[in-house]
Amino acid sequence: MEKKRNSFSGTIGFVLASAGSAIGLGNIWRFPYFAAKNGGGVFLATYLVLLVTFGITLLITEISIGRRTKHSPLKAYGTLSSKWRWIGVFSTLVPFLILPYYCVIGGWVLKYFVVFLTGQLDAAVDSGFFGAYITGMAEPLVFMAIYVFLTAFVIYRGINEGIEKLSKILMPILLLLIIGIACFCLTISHDDGTVVRTGLDGLKVYLVPDISDMTLGAFLSVVLDAMGQLFFSISVAMGIMIAYGSYFDDHGDIFKSAVQIEFFDTFAAFLAGVMIILPVYVFLGKDGMSASGPSLLFMSMPNVFNSMGAAGHIVGAAFFLMVFFAALTSSISIMEAVIASLMEAFSWSREKATVIEGIVAVAIGTLVCLGYNVFYFEAPMPHGATGQILDIFDFLSNNIFMPIVAIATCFLIGWGVGPKTVLDEVTKNGEPFRCKWFYSVMIRYIVPFLLLVLFMQSLGLLKV
Repeated sequence: MEKKRNSFSGTIGFVLASAGSAIGLGNIWRFPYFAAKNGGGVFLATYLVLLVTFGITLLITEISIGRRTKHSPLKAYGTLSSKWRWIGVFSTLVPFLILPYYCVIGGWVLKYFVVFLTGQLDAAVDSGFFGAYITGMAEPLVFMAIYVFLTAFVIYRGINEGIEKLSKILMPILLLLIIGIACFCLTISHDDGTVVRTGLDGLKVYLVPDISDMTLGAFLSVVLDAMGQLFFSISVAMGIMIAYGSYFDDHGDIFKSAVQIEFFDTFAAFLAGVMIILPVYVFLGKDGMSASGPSLLFMSMPNVFNSMGAAGHIVGAAFFLMVFFAALTSSISIMEAVIASLMEAFSWSREKATVIEGIVAVAIGTLVCLGYNVFYFEAPMPHGATGQILDIFDFLSNNIFMPIVAIATCFLIGWGVGPKTVLDEVTKNGEPFRCKWFYSVMIRYIVPFLLLVLFMQSLGLLKV
């Protein structure tokens, strides 16, 4: 067992590491898309309401479970109640499944950063560039392996010298890059021959609520999109917050830290919308705002930067450096959730667990990469789309296991051991927490109901 298990040096290290986990690719390529799709300000307002109710409940719960039990995700649930030990297995399986394909995507980001850094923007804007790259044999494997190594290197160095130290360096740089690029996007303009669109015009599209065609069904769709984005954004149901909570100082303020984590995460997500929605609207119009996921990041954004002229090379390089930092801080936390469980399950040292998990991640990541060439196929997904190996891993982890873990956690705390288990941990040092009744109602009734609705939607059983 690692000697320095509970070794965040203080609240700042814990908050920055946790915020780094939350600020990931989902914020960058999902949040702007959902905001643009769902009437701008309507989505933002809905998201904020869910943030201070649904989100804070789940975040406080997982941090408290980790700190109270002082165990990895694998054993924490069983420590609270032996009947619920199985949740630990599922919560460990989630990051294990996510890590390989996240590192594949991280490799894509690293590749694009190199492309912009070496002045290859003209090649990146070619419509076939991204497809040619991911279907290639060698490059995706090399960049994925480099990305895994960088992630594993930080984990190998431990909590203090690895995760915490890097978070204190990368997070301020990440936030400065986000703020700088977002501010630049406010100044841009473009004349397409018929109309001049400016960054401020894009900001209006982003912020001003559009309820002109808003029906009850459309609003329910907004709520589900906002809830789904928030659920994935704050790193719950992935074992991460339980692992990080187990390293959190007993004298730290859980509620205050959870609020700070949500603030950083939401601040970054909001500015991600500014630095993506504004330039996409300015240079590509409203039609360009329909893209999401990889197509938004690796196809739409290079075209936007190309439209900026000479400045596009610099802004594009800064943008993909920012995306790389966001992805890296998230993959580090994902790997740490796995490593914490491996160390407890097999009494391995951190070094041994990291090397073994790194090798496994590269092996599975190789399978994911080959899913775009050697092992290519199109599998029908329950929600109507078709996917490859990466999409299957993503669906299993995000749409099946994560909702199951979250719903089961609500029942464990709400009805198994009781909300008092968490509330006692939150107030163990005499911290004020005046919303005890609200937390109890949320964890017992409202949050599991909302999660069940989200689960049914993700399986294609509920259509709004």
